[in-house]
Amino acid sequence: MTSKPAPVIRLLDIIENDILPRTRLGVAAGNKVFGAAIIAKSTGDVIVAETNNEMGNPLWHGEMHALKKFYEIPANRRPDTRDCHFISTHEPCTLCLSAITWAGFDNFHYLFSHVDSRDSFAIPHDLKILKEVFGLEAGGYRASNAYWQSFSIRSLVEQLPDADRAKAEAQIDRITGAYNALSAIYQDNKDANAIPLN
Repeated sequence: MTSKPAPVIRLLDIIENDILPRTRLGVAAGNKVFGAAIIAKSTGDVIVAETNNEMGNPLWHGEMHALKKFYEIPANRRPDTRDCHFISTHEPCTLCLSAITWAGFDNFHYLFSHVDSRDSFAIPHDLKILKEVFGLEAGGYRASNAYWQSFSIRSLVEQLPDADRAKAEAQIDRITGAYNALSAIYQDNKDANAIPLN
């Protein structure tokens, strides 16, 4: 599978301005910090931006909830998934990887890795499920395969010219600070939630 990445500055703007505000509301309601967006490849316009809604349904991870909202768009107005970029704030778990695949996306982009989810956000389930169910270590799935190409936003930032890279790294620092603060709120309150894997 060969797919071109989305423009990295646009990806960071969408995380900061479209996904993060929804995530603040989601965390205030007891949900985890994961979010996602679907954008048009041709224009970069946001079609759907969502956040985790596990308090409503434990399957509504950020990516799953975004897909739910995407498929609620009437078919005659909903773009083909091959014409869209998929963005995840955090590297998708096995459930979300499968859903992205079944939906027919040929790409996804993520900012925080599975290891970040475990170590920085104290949510280890992605790596535990990869290991226990599939026998895979961190990063053990194929990042490029017959279905899709995945892109680490941090790796894309490293390829930018110096001035753009400095701007993007400053934006990542700002986004990371916001997600760290939301993660602390989630961790402080998660014992009161009825989410099976919190």
